[in-house]
Amino acid sequence: MIKRILIGVDNSTYADHAAKYGFQLAHSLNAHVGLVHISEPMSIAMTTSGADEILGTSLNGLNNAGNLEMLNAQDEISESIIVHTAKKYGGKLEVTHFNDYGSTADGIINCSHEFKADLIVIGTHSRTGIDRLLSGSVAEHVVRHSEIPVLVVPSKES
Repeated sequence: MIKRILIGVDNSTYADHAAKYGFQLAHSLNAHVGLVHISEPMSIAMTTSGADEILGTSLNGLNNAGNLEMLNAQDEISESIIVHTAKKYGGKLEVTHFNDYGSTADGIINCSHEFKADLIVIGTHSRTGIDRLLSGSVAEHVVRHSEIPVLVVPSKES
């Protein structure tokens, strides 16, 4: 019996499509929904001089206060995505919010354990070929490593 559904969300149309589908399923089963958004840490390419190769600026001035501000901004964005999705599709369902930092796929799997989910619902970009090879697939990783069923909702680009 499916009583707890974890839905992975971000700010893409693919995730929104999966969230809509996941919430429709949750409404039909009167299931508790967990919404999870994972922020992946930004990797910064550094030269030996300490300058950012992309921006060309020195990163020596980025202190802990700067890092804290960036983390707070990411938290606000993450919570905003979750709140928007819950308001858009949640209705009267019970919705629990999860946001974390790290690998998106591993974060979703970890949240599924914490939430004691019976099902994970995630979207996919339906990438193929070299694009998939270069960018990897969160959905594929979750499917391969999850201990519970995963519903992957495909969505092609318009």
